[in-house]
Amino acid sequence: MNTTFSPTADPKDFLRGIAFDLPGRFPIARWAPIPLRLIVGYGFMEHGFAKLSRGPEAFAAILHAMGVPAPHLMAWLAIFTELVGGLAVLLGAFVPLFSLPMAGLLFVAMFTVHLPYGFSSIKLLSVTAGQAKFGPPGYEVDLLYLACLAALVIGGSGPVSIDEYIRRRMKGRVQRHSPKCEAQPASEANLIV
Repeated sequence: MNTTFSPTADPKDFLRGIAFDLPGRFPIARWAPIPLRLIVGYGFMEHGFAKLSRGPEAFAAILHAMGVPAPHLMAWLAIFTELVGGLAVLLGAFVPLFSLPMAGLLFVAMFTVHLPYGFSSIKLLSVTAGQAKFGPPGYEVDLLYLACLAALVIGGSGPVSIDEYIRRRMKGRVQRHSPKCEAQPASEANLIV
């Protein structure tokens, strides 16, 4: 589609060409998932390492105070999900599979912790002695992480990922093993009389 704007070109066609032919116009667009994977994967792993460094018992105590059943088990499951899921997203490995428990963690955090504080993740309370003091974060960052995970599940992990490597291997295997329409040589056994 020619999206060059000229006085005789229809503006709707021009805008449609920009909106729906973006990857065709900009081959670099296929690399868009990589920054998403880097920030989401690193972010989840950082939260998991922070919980480990303070001790899983400290996180379990927070969960217990919130009324979460089996707080020690849930603390370890959350840490495991953040570390392993974050690494999987970082590497682009099985992203649709790992996105489910990661999204579950985000929804739990959003509805049990962040929702009462509103949308904004930055709440400036005061500035004293040249330092800013912030209040508790809202659910904005949870939604951003969820949007990134959804984009990765829908659009794929990108060209430099384990998911893409597996996809190419499977595609090559299917092409090698697909039945080919080959002419068989005529022999006496094939002839129908």
